[in-house]
Amino acid sequence: MYQNKIKFVPQDILEKRFKIDTRGYRMKEVDQYLDDIISDYEQFFEIINNLEKEKADLLGEIMKLKQDLRNCKLNMEVASSTKGSGEVTNVDIMRRLSQLEKAVYGIIKQDEDDDVGGNN
Repeated sequence: MYQNKIKFVPQDILEKRFKIDTRGYRMKEVDQYLDDIISDYEQFFEIINNLEKEKADLLGEIMKLKQDLRNCKLNMEVASSTKGSGEVTNVDIMRRLSQLEKAVYGIIKQDEDDDVGGNN
């Protein structure tokens, strides 16, 4: 994501060659400075990659928690609607069926995503 906005990678800086002029800079100083810049770039890339992985993990966890919350709300609705009447109505059956479909299709979709992710 951020790599599209970064102009240089560490290897670009390492391989950069400057023209030598009679009144040019001291090559040793330039090389040392560029080595420091390369080191910083490597750290930036490592930090960015780690943060991207963490972000993806957290987004996955958020999606799972949202689904769990929906399931809990549905369970509460079903439990509260059947608690007082003692009878199971068509609405209750439809809610339970909907919950089962979400659980089954969610697991199937997650398994497919895991299979696709495992093949990469």
